[in-house]
Amino acid sequence: MSNQRVDRDADEKPSGNAGGLDGFFRISERGSSVGQELRGGLVTFLTMAYIIVLNPLILGFVPDSEGMYLGGGTEPGSGIPAIAAATALIAGLLTIAMGAAANFPLALAAGLGLNAFVANSIARQSTWSDAMGLVVLEGIVILLLVLTGFRKAVFHAVPQQLKVAISVGIGLFIALIGFVDARVVTRIPDDFQTTVPVQLGVGGQLTGWPVLVFCLGLLLMIALWVRKVRGAILIAIAVTTVLAVVVEAIGDLGPASAENPDGWALSIPTVSGDVVGLPEFDTLFQFDLFGAFSSVEGGVLAAVLLVFSLMLADFFDTMGTMTAIGAEAGLNDAEGVPPHSQRILVVDSIAAIAGGAGGVSSNTSYIESASGVGEGARTGLASIATGVLFLLATFFTPLVAAIPSEAAVPALVLVGFLMMQQVTEVDWRDPELAIPAFLTIVLMPFAYSISVGIGAGFVVYVLIKLVVGKVREVHPLMWLVAALFVVYFAISPITNWLT
Repeated sequence: MSNQRVDRDADEKPSGNAGGLDGFFRISERGSSVGQELRGGLVTFLTMAYIIVLNPLILGFVPDSEGMYLGGGTEPGSGIPAIAAATALIAGLLTIAMGAAANFPLALAAGLGLNAFVANSIARQSTWSDAMGLVVLEGIVILLLVLTGFRKAVFHAVPQQLKVAISVGIGLFIALIGFVDARVVTRIPDDFQTTVPVQLGVGGQLTGWPVLVFCLGLLLMIALWVRKVRGAILIAIAVTTVLAVVVEAIGDLGPASAENPDGWALSIPTVSGDVVGLPEFDTLFQFDLFGAFSSVEGGVLAAVLLVFSLMLADFFDTMGTMTAIGAEAGLNDAEGVPPHSQRILVVDSIAAIAGGAGGVSSNTSYIESASGVGEGARTGLASIATGVLFLLATFFTPLVAAIPSEAAVPALVLVGFLMMQQVTEVDWRDPELAIPAFLTIVLMPFAYSISVGIGAGFVVYVLIKLVVGKVREVHPLMWLVAALFVVYFAISPITNWLT
C-alpha cells in the first residue's frame, strides 16, 4: 500500500497526459491501475454486502404506531424483500455518484445506528412514511449546510491532530465491528449480573465452526498481506467463503441465537431457491415530508429535536470517515483534507435524502470502504465498481446473502491495524491535544459510535483551551460545534424538559 500523500487543492483537474479512464480518474497519477481499482471496489462491496441482509432485519420487524411494518404489510418481516432490494438500489446509485462526481474511493449505504434510531425512536411513535419524511428533511438540512460552505468550513476548523485521532479511532472502531460481527467478541448476558460489558466468544471461550472460519480467514489474510500478495484481501474473502459454504453444507449450523450460539452471525453461507429474480421496490417514495410534525408525541418541537439528532450524527460521521479513508489512501493534503471534499459532502448529503425517499433510512459513507483502499483502491473507479455490484445485487440477493460476515469482516480487522499506524502523528507529550485525541480514539469503539468519539474530543479540546487561557487558538466554528455536541449528549433530558 502506498503511503504517498498528494498535496493539492480541492479543485483537482484531470491530467493532460492520460486519456480515457486513466485520465478521468487520475488512476496512474495516484499510483494505481484499473485492475487494482476494480479489485478494491469488489472487496469494498464484499465487506459491505451484509447491509443488504442486515438493514431489512433492523427495519423490517418494527411496527409503527399504527401496527404497520415497513413495506406496507401487517406481518413482521413482510417487507423484507422490498427493503433488501431498495437498500441495494440506493446504495448502488449513490456510490456510483460518489465515484463519478468526487473521484474518491468511498461507498455509501444505509447507515447502521441511524437505521436503528429511525426504527425504534421515530417509527414507533409515528408512521413509517412520517419517519422517512424526517430522514428526507434531515438530508435537506445537511445539503443546505454543505452548499452554504458551513460543513466544509467546520471541517477546516478542526485541528490536524484531532483529524488524525479521528482516523485512528475509526480504525479501532472498525476492528471492533469485525470482531463483533464474527462473534469473537460478544455481549455478556444481563443475567450474569456483572459490570463487564463484553467477553471473548461465548462464555469467555472461542467456540463453533463460524468462529474458526473467521480465525482461519484472518490468519490467511495476514499471511497473504505480509507476503505482499496482490489481491490478498479478496483472495482471503473468496477462500473463506468457500470454506464457510462447505462447513454449512456438512454441519447445517443455521443462524446464531441464544439456543444456537455456535451458528452464523449475520448470514448463512448457503443458496436456496431462485438465485436470480426481479426485485420489488415497494418502499420507494413512501414518505410524508411533514407528517411527523403532527404524529410524534410532543409535536413540532419533538420532531425538530429528532431531525437534529439525525443530522448531528450524520454530519460528523461522514467527516470522520472521509478523513480516515483519504489518510489511508494517501490522498489527503497537508491539512488532512481529502481532494474534492466539497463534492464528497454534497453526494453524502444527497444520499441522506435518497435513503429517506427510498424508504431504507439515511444513507451515509461507509468506513468499510477502507477495506477496498487496503486492497489498493485510490480513485472513484473503485466506487463505481462497488456501486454497479450493489445494483446487480438487487437481482442476486440470495447469492449476496451467501457471503457470511465471518468471511468478509477479517478485512475490517486488518484495515483497522493499518489505520492505527497513524497514531504516531499525534504529539502525546502535549496534553492540550493529546487528551482530546485520546478521548476521540477510545470512545469510538467503547461507545460504538464515531460521532460520540468526535463530539467528546471536540468538547474537551475547547474546554482545555478555555481553562489554560488560549481561547484565541480555538476557531469560532469549534466553539459552535462543541456547543452543539453538548446539546447532542444531553438530548434526552432536554427533550424531556421541553416536552
